[in-house]
Amino acid sequence: MKVRNLLAKGIVLGATVATLTGIATSYAWADDAAKRIYDDTCAACHGPSGKGDGPAGKALTPAPPDLSASLKGKDDAYIKKIIKEGGEAVGKSPTMPPNSDLTDDQIKSLVDYIKHL
Repeated sequence: MKVRNLLAKGIVLGATVATLTGIATSYAWADDAAKRIYDDTCAACHGPSGKGDGPAGKALTPAPPDLSASLKGKDDAYIKKIIKEGGEAVGKSPTMPPNSDLTDDQIKSLVDYIKHL
């Protein structure tokens, strides 16, 4: 009886660990995918850490903002809108281009990534 209880607890524990490992792996993959999207579409202007210091951004007027400051207090819907529709969609600089080619899932991942820069 005790062996069966220990075995059952071991199976439950093993399944829990496997599930948590899978979740962590999914988040790591999502972070990697979002980082690649950020690097490909945002970093040239906003810089690798979102400080507005990307090489292409130096030629823009106005200069791209530090995302941690400019997005402070903004909700996900606002950030999604500016990514998908560009700066003009939220009354910001028209030099921020729309990224309408990104899927909703890619934009959601990108929003999460940008919020943690």
